[in-house]
Amino acid sequence: MENIELSRTKAQQKALSALYGALTYLDMQEPLEVESLVSGITGRSYADSDLYVKGIVIAALKHLNEIIPLFQTHMNKWTFARLNRVEQAILLLAYCHYYYLEPAVDKGVVIDIAVRFAKAYLDDGDYKFVNAILDKVLTREK
Repeated sequence: MENIELSRTKAQQKALSALYGALTYLDMQEPLEVESLVSGITGRSYADSDLYVKGIVIAALKHLNEIIPLFQTHMNKWTFARLNRVEQAILLLAYCHYYYLEPAVDKGVVIDIAVRFAKAYLDDGDYKFVNAILDKVLTREK
């Protein structure tokens, strides 16, 4: 079976679900098999899974220890670990999309996607926090 790319919205939803799953495994200190996780989320073999989904998950896991401190510096009286796991996944999705998957993508587009997910999956008003943090963290300077 050849790799069939999902619509961008569906790929973003699958990537968000995969990140949530990966964060859950890490939080439980359980072994994480990325190929199985991605295959389970996409319903396809890992080889045939969407490249966007695989790229987001791999980038997030590979750079997690670099990314979290960047968010932490902008969280007054909060830590990344205290955030809802869905919120963590949304922030990671946006960061990895912006820096690792599409370096030419507009910051506003990435934040808009994250805010849309925050409005759909988080408590009322949490989208404002997501918007504010991403506005500070997503800069072209590293």
